[in-house]
Amino acid sequence: MKLKKLIKKSFIAFTCMAMCLSFTACSSSANNSSSSSSKNSTSSTDKSDLSNTLVYAGESEETINPILNSHDELPNIIFSGLMKYDAKGEPILDLASDYKYDENSKTYTFTLRDNVKWHDGKDFTADDVVFTYKLLTEDKTLSSSITSNYQDIESIKKVDDNTVEIKMAKENAAMLGYFTMGIVPKHLLDGEDINTTSFNQHPVGTGRYKFVSWDTSGGMISLEKNTDYYDKVPNIDKVIYKTVSVESTKASMLKAGEADLAWLNANYADTFRNDDNYVNYDFTTADYRAMAMDFHTDFWKKNKDSIGVLNYALDKKAILNGAIAGRGEVAYSPIQLNNYGGNKEADIYTYDLKKFDKEMTKLGWKKGDDGIYERNGQKYSFTIQVRDYEEERVDIAKLCSDQLKKAGIDMQVKLVSKFDWESGYNGFLYGGAAQFDPDMVYAGFVTDASDNNMAYSNKKVDKLLDEGRHTTDKTERKKIYGEFEVEYAKEPGQVLIDYLEGNYVAVKGVKGLDTSRVLGHHAVGVMWNIEDWTIER
Repeated sequence: MKLKKLIKKSFIAFTCMAMCLSFTACSSSANNSSSSSSKNSTSSTDKSDLSNTLVYAGESEETINPILNSHDELPNIIFSGLMKYDAKGEPILDLASDYKYDENSKTYTFTLRDNVKWHDGKDFTADDVVFTYKLLTEDKTLSSSITSNYQDIESIKKVDDNTVEIKMAKENAAMLGYFTMGIVPKHLLDGEDINTTSFNQHPVGTGRYKFVSWDTSGGMISLEKNTDYYDKVPNIDKVIYKTVSVESTKASMLKAGEADLAWLNANYADTFRNDDNYVNYDFTTADYRAMAMDFHTDFWKKNKDSIGVLNYALDKKAILNGAIAGRGEVAYSPIQLNNYGGNKEADIYTYDLKKFDKEMTKLGWKKGDDGIYERNGQKYSFTIQVRDYEEERVDIAKLCSDQLKKAGIDMQVKLVSKFDWESGYNGFLYGGAAQFDPDMVYAGFVTDASDNNMAYSNKKVDKLLDEGRHTTDKTERKKIYGEFEVEYAKEPGQVLIDYLEGNYVAVKGVKGLDTSRVLGHHAVGVMWNIEDWTIER
């Protein structure tokens, strides 16, 4: 066993050294600052440095800009917001050293920390905060899914270098949480097209880790700890984030000593549970899977009344057991696991094929000679696209398809390398989460909101989500969101399947992961307390 561990240590060190060399070679085509940073990092690296490097088998990424990145694992450790979430998911002070809210004027006044530096050495000031929030509220060209979260902001004002006032048009109960988004530097982005700027792949933040390089050909992003960080400086010197698409590859990397940490499909995670060289961490997440229907397509324009009934034809517990080893919960609401969700009156569907047939008949559907339901000369046949490398989603989609076919519904699963929104597919296998405030579903469910890319529209849902956002009494908010759950269940734009656990696996020497906090979509948020982590090789 000792020999095995020694070999493994040597392999990891060799792998990390090879990666560092790869960073140097690949950065030659990048801008000068990135290339220089990579060279300096490599020249100072020795074996002792490598022993304190975390290799994380992460997700595929296109940008690390917090304004554009919805899978915010890396933005959360490179950038800082005015606020941040604590272990319980409550917003607490971060770049702001203090804040006040005046109910009469509906104005937040943020006092900023002194002596905070951007990773390039420039001073962080109120100008950066004003710049960031004006981007989110005034830039009409911005391709961001989160702009609806900030639509209640009326104005942003710099009082002095350390003070910012943000005036609201309406009081927004979720607003403090949205102030956790990372602030971006004005001196690097002023006048840039945020959608296409090279900054998106070469970020400069104020957070716990600094960006060093991005080897796109090798799929590796290199970070180093920010020794000038204004709060607790991390113990781990470097993070190498491998952008891995294929789920089985992550498991193979862990077993081969090529990664220290990975979020895995539950079936893969279970293969490590009896191995003393690894530790399984099972987080609660708000991450759910659903078939999301695209209302841009003619099929759902004509048949949106026949989405909810599909729930009667699905044995979701069997799907949960088959696709993710039973590690999760059957889903019935997009906010079910939120503190304001979980209204059992919204759990209106059960697996009942007789009930399914009865309800289909009420809607005017009849089985054709081929066993598939028809209405008005149209078969109940639709397509759901799934990215082929997401094994868990592929498994869920195929199990749904098999069950629906037996019930008389032709759901075709189309495997794609990336989502194709131009080919007329009727939907996709969706993942989403509202792990903190229930208002996090607003952008995806309200008519024409910034993340409502499926064109779902329901006037009652719009009204309730608007009321929930603008109601501060907690008891009243819970009542409102309970009503939302019921109304959405009656006329859904998705067929919800299950909630997933966040099944992480780490080599035994990685310590400090804290499962206290509920994780989000793609189980992001595992590094929320990375400053407390250590590695023992």
